[in-house]
Amino acid sequence: MKKYIFILSSIFLLSSCSIFRGKRNVKTIEEYEQEVILPEEKEEEKIFTGKETIADFLGEYVQVKYPHHQFKKYIYVSIKRQKLYLIENNKIIKKYIVSTAAKGIGNKEGSEQTPPGLHIIKKKIGEGIPVGGRFESRIYTGKTAPIYNDTTRSLTDDVTSRILWLHGEESGINKGRRVDSFKRLIYIHGTSEEGRLGTPASHGCIRMKNEDVIELYSLVEEGTPVLILKN
Repeated sequence: MKKYIFILSSIFLLSSCSIFRGKRNVKTIEEYEQEVILPEEKEEEKIFTGKETIADFLGEYVQVKYPHHQFKKYIYVSIKRQKLYLIENNKIIKKYIVSTAAKGIGNKEGSEQTPPGLHIIKKKIGEGIPVGGRFESRIYTGKTAPIYNDTTRSLTDDVTSRILWLHGEESGINKGRRVDSFKRLIYIHGTSEEGRLGTPASHGCIRMKNEDVIELYSLVEEGTPVLILKN
């Protein structure tokens, strides 16, 4: 594991040095994605039964990359795996299937892509709303959305059950002019298209099964870090 700490430390130092050399402090998505490579496994179960887990690798990464943030409990979203992991004390305590953006990973306003990098849960919305309860502009409409368990596409792209509204923590990546996740209305939320979970299908948000997002909502607080990575 020490070699991973060394590699990650080197990345951090190099990116820090570029600031002092007067280079731009805004990375392209391609540059950002190269900063962490999680272990590849043909069978995902091997990741969790081996001596080193996703949580171990991420634990080292976030300590080096984000030294001023606390990661006792945080959410990790893997775009490649279409999974969301709730990690506490470097242990995976929950794992959920999700859908990220159909148009892939990206940070620009109007791109309909899922933004990478570190976020926090800025606002929790929907306490006590019934399963499938439909929101419009984050307000419960009093109506329940139909839940599709096949590949049916909803005509209304429903936001349902619970909303975790994300705020970007990295200027130029997910915070600030034209790339601001909070202003882009990037949420973790329930969906009426449960049958499409596991494949990229959203317009930028992170979709979850309704029962799952209700459970996750109860396990996290406002301020909880959310790390979104392609790998």
